[in-house]
Formats: sequence, structure tokens, C-alpha cells
Amino acid sequence: MEIQYYKEPSRFLKREMEFKVFGHSGLPCLAFACEGGRFYDWEDHGMVAALAPLIDAGKIQLFCADSVDAESWLGSGEGRARSEKQERWFNYLAGELIPRVLALNGGTHNRVALLGCSLGACHALNLYLRRPELVCGAICLSGSYSAAPWFGPYHDDLTLRNSPLEYLPLLHTEGLPSTRLAPLFLCCGRGPYEDDFLADTRAMAQALTDRRMPAFVDYWGEDVSHDWPWWAKQAVYFLPQLLQQLTSKAKPSA
Repeated sequence: MEIQYYKEPSRFLKREMEFKVFGHSGLPCLAFACEGGRFYDWEDHGMVAALAPLIDAGKIQLFCADSVDAESWLGSGEGRARSEKQERWFNYLAGELIPRVLALNGGTHNRVALLGCSLGACHALNLYLRRPELVCGAICLSGSYSAAPWFGPYHDDLTLRNSPLEYLPLLHTEGLPSTRLAPLFLCCGRGPYEDDFLADTRAMAQALTDRRMPAFVDYWGEDVSHDWPWWAKQAVYFLPQLLQQLTSKAKPSA
């Protein structure tokens, strides 16, 4: 498997940001780890190994992003500074990392797929909803989709922008761009440590239904815990489905 490591400056964050690339070609997939996650977590916790057949076959090229969760969602400082950090990171993703991903992918794709676990699922869904022109699909596993548990009583315009459960009901559905119909998969287990994430997944599924935004929602069994081994199984299960949907959409109609 071809593996590359990058550490590059960000004008939005005014620091160097790291990311890692697995594979040589295929659908560019941008991956986010769980809360406080780092760019190496997907590799360290077996996600890359689980997806190796797709990566080695050139079906996908996996890009693992770094986070600033420790300073934003998990930070202990003043609320506005934390929300501003999160928004700058969002702008880094949309304005810097995704264009870089597409360039490194070889220019054969003009949008990326998004994968995320736990808080990373929120990051993925947030990009899917706010910048649909950049995204061809998303797989969100055991997601936490509200900023409230992380920011407590603090709330401002930027926490709202990064809280899909809060802002989705406020969106006007008239004239939504067709890119919002990109495939979206939500999944959560019903086992240990999944209670809060299961509630958020169900709430998000209802919010999407209310806005007539299609999504495939799947609830796995009571043995399925909030942990990497299950997320690996879910990623292996859903990624081929996403690839199939994208392939079907790309074929000219008869």
C-alpha cells in the first residue's frame, strides 16, 4: 500500500497541519477520527487495515485529517475562542485540505467522500450540509451531532454553524442544490456506550426526513458498542454501497 505523510502550513489556522494518505488512486475519501482524534488514529485503530482491499485495488484513496478538537469542542477556555477555533478549522477543511486532497488524488475527481466516527461523524455531516458542492457522499458512524454537550450553556453563531441538529431545522428546503442529494449513510449501534449517540442519530434521521433530504439510516444490534472494531466493520459494509451508488449515478441513462 502506498502511504504518504504531509505537514503543511494553514493560513486559516496559522500553523502546520498534518495528514496522511493511503493508496494510489480511486475515490478520495476524507476521514475524521472520534473526539480529540488525530490523523494517525484511523491507522492505529485498524480502520486502514480493514479498508486495505479497497485501497489496494485502487477503489478508494484514504486521506486522514487532523483535528483541533482539543482546543475547540474539548477545550476548557472561553467559549468564543473555542467556537472561533472550530470555525477556522472548518474553513481549513473546505478551503485548504479538500482542494489539496483533490490535487493529490490526481484531478480525476471534483468532490470528496467523507467518513467520520463519533464526533468525527459530526464533522463529516457538517461539511456535507454546509458545503455540498465539495462532497459526493458521506458515511457517519455513531455520530454526536449537536454542539451543546461539548460547549455546555455557551452558544453563539459559530456553535450554531457547527451543530447540524440545531441548524438543520432552520434551513429552507426550497431550491436546495442537487448536490444535497449526494448519498448519505448514518449508522449507530445499540450496545454499550451508544445511548447518547443513538439518540442523536435518531434525531438527525428525523430532521433529515422533515427536510425531505434522503439518507440511509441503519441501527445495528445491542452487541454493537461505541468503539473502533465496530466502526471498521461498518466502514467496510457501507463504503462499497457508496461506491456502487456513485458508479450508478455516473453511468449515462439509457
